[in-house]
Amino acid sequence: MVDADVAVVGAGPAGSAAAVRLARAGREVVVLDRARFPRDKCCGDGLTTDALRRLDRLGLDPKAVATWQHVDDIVVRSPSGRIVRLPFPRDRGTYAAVAQRRDLDAALVELARQAGATVLDGCGLAAARTANGSVVLEADGADPVTARYAIGADGMWSPLRKALGQGEEPGYLGEWHAFRQYFGGVGPEASQMWVWFEPDLLPGYAWSFPLPDGRANVGFGLPRQAGRPTGEMARVWAGLVERPALRTVLGAAEPLEPHRAWPIPARVTTSRLTAGGGRVLFAGDAARATDPMTGEGIAQALETATLAADAILADAEDPARVGDRYRREVARNLAPNHHLSTALSRVLRHRKGARGAVRVAGATDWTRRNFARWLFEDYPRAALLSPRRWERGLLSGEGAFR
Repeated sequence: MVDADVAVVGAGPAGSAAAVRLARAGREVVVLDRARFPRDKCCGDGLTTDALRRLDRLGLDPKAVATWQHVDDIVVRSPSGRIVRLPFPRDRGTYAAVAQRRDLDAALVELARQAGATVLDGCGLAAARTANGSVVLEADGADPVTARYAIGADGMWSPLRKALGQGEEPGYLGEWHAFRQYFGGVGPEASQMWVWFEPDLLPGYAWSFPLPDGRANVGFGLPRQAGRPTGEMARVWAGLVERPALRTVLGAAEPLEPHRAWPIPARVTTSRLTAGGGRVLFAGDAARATDPMTGEGIAQALETATLAADAILADAEDPARVGDRYRREVARNLAPNHHLSTALSRVLRHRKGARGAVRVAGATDWTRRNFARWLFEDYPRAALLSPRRWERGLLSGEGAFR
């Protein structure tokens, strides 16, 4: 039997971030993950300003991530064909980057180890229960772990949630679905981030995110809609990269491996965030915390992980208060952005809405500079609607890794 203050299930960005924060605060932390790191993870690989600042605060060194790619601009194409280049600030740090999750997650796992957490990768959760004021976890290939608290950072279909009898409704497939494929030999235009609002994908979009050595992560994502089966997405993907708008950017690029698809959960405002009377907290995809407008989830994973760790550190003697604090902080910090993104996603369902958004973004030098920062969560998207979030320098913060 292994005793710990906190057991973390899942060693992705959320789990590793929670482990780092707790271990640095002097808590005994054990992290379980069924995968062995490094391992591939389906993702668009893009990192927003918010995600980058959180990684910076964790102490991540970009040099430890082999595929790290700094990005200066994002280029957006509207359904009408209008192209707008949105620049990030220069010489003030990093506001956007791309990194393959295989490398990023492995670097975060190593950070957790360096902080003092015990990481048991290759040990998948087999059973879990709460008993006598503790959470007891049984994992394949490891001794049972007993901890005062557990954080479930184990993905959309959280094994920890299921083991505790807190599974979501049958047939739940997430709010988004996405396809991704790595390409090599991309054209020079693909050195920056590209987003295409193709009319038949709205309110979804296609992307090309640059990686080192002339490679790119190319894919598209769609909110799930009644009457649009997942199988149709495979058909769309077959011809998407051959469309002139994409080929102009990708050039003669060829796929390096088969495409992969994954579901994306985005319902943090209605998701059950705790279990076991507050002894179990769910973070990241297990909390359904992905942004409903873009499908981006790394910043949200890092934020929910931090809030979960802080709730435990604030009052570990009272699990009910820990659970209440965590739910309250998630509602306070994530819900306003979630509601705004949901509303904007409805606007982007229509060509006029998408065209109008791109037109406004490209109206002036000021809008081009600031739209990129708003889109990439340089500050909370709903901040302008939340006066309590206003503070000096809100719209002029420096990037990460200064």
